Amino acid sequence: MKQSALKTLWAALALVAGSAIAAPVTYTIDPTHTFPSFEADHMGISVWRGKMTKNYGTVVLDKTAATGTVEIVIDLTSIDFGLTAMNAWATGKDFFNVEKSPSATYKGHLEKFVDGSPTQVIGMLTLNGRTQPVNLSINLFKCVPHPMLKRELCGADASGSFKRDAFGLTAGKEYGFNMDVALRIQIEAVAAQ
Repeated sequence: MKQSALKTLWAALALVAGSAIAAPVTYTIDPTHTFPSFEADHMGISVWRGKMTKNYGTVVLDKTAATGTVEIVIDLTSIDFGLTAMNAWATGKDFFNVEKSPSATYKGHLEKFVDGSPTQVIGMLTLNGRTQPVNLSINLFKCVPHPMLKRELCGADASGSFKRDAFGLTAGKEYGFNMDVALRIQIEAVAAQ
């Protein structure tokens, strides 16, 4: 076999071997470092801000193929406005009605990779028994070795928005409340063992 043909064969084998090694990695969302937060209008005179403090889920990421998915379940009973009376109202029958729908689910695909990092999530949010498209922009994405767990840790800061009346959450609409909700989501996830 000629040397040039041999080099071509070795290059092809190396490419196949490299492809076999690279595989999607599953990351478990760290609920102690992941907080979906939101902003919503109050009669056009102020902005309510809150966050959900309990959630779980997974991210699957294939950096080589520039693909991935995210799935997160958000516990609506964990809503925190920093005001007990407001938390009780938001979880009650007039808004989230957590007895009927105790959680929200977001499922999406990681898209538009730049230098191995996703910059967008195209996804669907299920809230109050309704499912609607909600896309997120990833403003920051980074992976590093976790210093204690000795596994890869990835983090992101994402943002997006939706209209809450699209999910049947219309409290205040008759008084002129703006139905837009701004999202800001900080997330950290650790590679599964």
